[in-house]
Amino acid sequence: MKLETIQKINGVDMTRLQETVSNVKASPELGRFKFQIANRWIGAGETRSEVKSFYGCGQDNSHKTVFHLAADEPDILLGRDKGANPVEHLLHALVSCVTTSMVYHAAARGIAIEQVESTLDGDLDLRGFLGLDPTVRNGYQQIRLKLRIKAQGTDEQFRELSTLGPTFSPVYDSLLKGVPISVSAERIQQNAL
Repeated sequence: MKLETIQKINGVDMTRLQETVSNVKASPELGRFKFQIANRWIGAGETRSEVKSFYGCGQDNSHKTVFHLAADEPDILLGRDKGANPVEHLLHALVSCVTTSMVYHAAARGIAIEQVESTLDGDLDLRGFLGLDPTVRNGYQQIRLKLRIKAQGTDEQFRELSTLGPTFSPVYDSLLKGVPISVSAERIQQNAL
C-alpha cells in the first residue's frame, strides 16, 4: 500500500488548495458562500452568538462543533465584562482574516511563513454612540494594524507577502469599502395566558 505524502506550506494542504482553485474556476457558483450566526441578548451589554452552519460549495454545511461567541461591555461602559466587546470582536475578525488571507496566498506562491504576530488598535469617540455630536462618527475613526512576520525570502518577496493579507481579506475589504446592510425587525408575540 502506497502512502501519499501531503505537501503543506504554512499548514495549508497544497493539493486541496489547488483542487479548490480549479473547482471554483471551472464552476464559479461553488465560490458563493453564505455565513450566518444567531444572536441572543442576555442583559445590559451582554449578548451571545451561536455559529452552527453555513452555505458553500453549492450545499449546506455544518461546522464540526457549534461555536459560541460571547460579547459584553466592560464595567466602565456599564457592562458586566463577560466577553470582549463588539468593537474588539471586529478587531479580532479583521486581524484573523488578514492573517489567514496572507498565509493562504503565501502558501499558493510557495512562500513559507514561520511566524506571524499582530497588534491592532482603533480610535472610537463615545460622543457619536451616545448621540451627543452628530459630526462624530459612531464607529472606528481609524484602525492601525501592525504585522510582525518571520519568513524566508528576498526583500521583494517580503514586500509582496506584507500586501497579501490586506489585498485578499474579505473582512478588510468589507471594512475598507463598506457593505450594504439591510435591517428588519419583527415583534415577538406575547404568549396568551
